[in-house]
Amino acid sequence: MVSSINRAILITLDGVGIGAAPDSHLYGDEKANTLLHVLEGCSDIRLPNLSALGLGNIISLPHVAPVRNTSAAFGCLQELSAGKDTIVGHWELTGLVSNEPFATFPNGFPKEIIDTFTQAIGLEPIGNEAASGTEIIQRLGEIHCRSGRPIVYTSVDSVFQIAAHEEVIPVSELYALCRKAREILNPYRIARVIARPFRGTGPGNFQRTSARHDFTMPPLEKTLLDILVEKDLKVFGVGKIADIFAGRGLTDFVYTLDDQDGMKKTLSALDKIERGLVFTNLVDFDMCFGHRNDVLGFGRALETFDLWLPQLLAKLACGDLLIITADHGCDPTTPGTDHTRELVPLLAYRPREERGQNLGKRYFSAVAELIAKGFGLKFYPGIKSFKGH
Repeated sequence: MVSSINRAILITLDGVGIGAAPDSHLYGDEKANTLLHVLEGCSDIRLPNLSALGLGNIISLPHVAPVRNTSAAFGCLQELSAGKDTIVGHWELTGLVSNEPFATFPNGFPKEIIDTFTQAIGLEPIGNEAASGTEIIQRLGEIHCRSGRPIVYTSVDSVFQIAAHEEVIPVSELYALCRKAREILNPYRIARVIARPFRGTGPGNFQRTSARHDFTMPPLEKTLLDILVEKDLKVFGVGKIADIFAGRGLTDFVYTLDDQDGMKKTLSALDKIERGLVFTNLVDFDMCFGHRNDVLGFGRALETFDLWLPQLLAKLACGDLLIITADHGCDPTTPGTDHTRELVPLLAYRPREERGQNLGKRYFSAVAELIAKGFGLKFYPGIKSFKGH
């Protein structure tokens, strides 16, 4: 799996965990198994292309039988970083282990943060509580529209979210508020400031729009992306990748409307990149289905990805390496709507090479090491190497 490559394609299925991590008890996630529970709840879902790659060889899954000769190497990954956030998961996949967790504020943000933010924007926000984003705009949307004051809220994650109606605070102005918040919050180790624009005419009709934007803390050290760019290799981000890495370590990127758009833009990126990395995040599993406890929607999204896979595989050449993995779990069957601390799948495919290799259990940062070795670079992050555990 570590012979020379021309291109790496790294696809993160956001939230697709495959069973409780060894330290899941520290997070209350001992019973989590996103993929298993989704497939148990979707009796008509079939994933033949993922099965052929080796997904059913990693763990026992309904409707995804193991195959004798898988077309990809297969295994699973364990996270070392503290937390179960999208950012720390992606950072660790690119070699950066976060030993200190991001700060969370389940009871709302302290007065000093709100006062500083109020002074910076000239408006006192409303809300300042942990809440569902879809629920809080129904409850506080009218007050916001009358007063012009932005809605600030958080969740169990390390997020400072600002919601505003697009006709009250235009999207460009909302982004400006978020940039001011980002500067204020860096010392507090809050992972993301998220712009949450919405539209509609009143409670029950308010709907969030696709203009969401994340303003992320930049990685505290170099990642694989930085190393690749320093070596004059192209790094093309698809979806949330630019936000997750605060724009760092990328030579180009595109945002996506949804996962189907992300799949289409991944294929387009391959037409532009002759040597380098295409890094895609497919977020709908997590955002649209895991957090909303939508088991059937989650299953349908997996089926859509599986049906698309042959198009991707058909575009790959001998010098390509495809890695399919995830950043954390988001089990829609567990209590609450939080991410879940889980192992994640690892499928590594090279056309006409390395059939059926069982990679066992590795750490997240093994992905960075594998890609770096493929490009002939000496970048060995992680506690233990890809070859030896």
